[in-house]
Amino acid sequence: MLDKPDDIHALFHGAPQTTEFKKLRKRLVRQTREAIEQYGMIEPGGKWLVCLSGGKDSYTLLAVLHELQWRGLLPVELLACNLDQGQPGFPATVLPEFLDKMGVPHRIEYRDTYSIVMDKVPEGRTFCALCSRLRRGNLYRIAREENCTAVVLGHHRDDILETFFMNLFHGGRLATMPPKLLNEEGDLLLYRPLAHVSEADCEKFSRAMNYPIIPCDLCGSQDGLQRQQVKQILDGWEANTPGRRQTMFRALMNAQPSHLLDPKLFDFAGLGRSI
Repeated sequence: MLDKPDDIHALFHGAPQTTEFKKLRKRLVRQTREAIEQYGMIEPGGKWLVCLSGGKDSYTLLAVLHELQWRGLLPVELLACNLDQGQPGFPATVLPEFLDKMGVPHRIEYRDTYSIVMDKVPEGRTFCALCSRLRRGNLYRIAREENCTAVVLGHHRDDILETFFMNLFHGGRLATMPPKLLNEEGDLLLYRPLAHVSEADCEKFSRAMNYPIIPCDLCGSQDGLQRQQVKQILDGWEANTPGRRQTMFRALMNAQPSHLLDPKLFDFAGLGRSI
């Protein structure tokens, strides 16, 4: 733990004192708390495995959750976890040293999924699907070993929007990342508390706090990923009409089954006149 504790968690030690940053921090905490409450993420005696990749989003997640816990607004136990997937050049000491310094309970796990991905994925294909599947399986295993009730990920509003449009453009379905999900075995929940938080705010926050960011060289090394293409489209829309992302996100929270075309969601066949 840092030598000079503040009236907040050590993860916020040295935070800028500007009005702009204080507003940003307040917004992050408020939006995260709203998502946690809206989607019913808190359960008595809960223990969360908070997944930390070393990217801007997971650092933001870690800091905001600990602030909520510090303030007595998140009555669950938090365990940070980094899964070192064996990528060449991964700075393995960065996260353990950071977490030790911040006094954050954590577990660092090494599993060489990188070699499996490189061996199984044909040249020219994207790594994301297999990499994500292997990572998720290991995180579930770790959660069980640590007696956790939930696995917590740092996906934000923009990730959710991008996934929606990827499914729309390439999958032929209306679906995205849910803020709360029960795994197939039914023994673990998966949470995304940053569901209402913008990527831009995560970027501003982690940069202002000067957290030691670790880039993902595996995914970032591939050009033309579907997600990047969708992101560029959304960036263009946002540039032409500021606030468009938030408007589209609100639409995901305001579905009207009777105005869609899925007969499994609405009984069109049984709809008839009352006279």
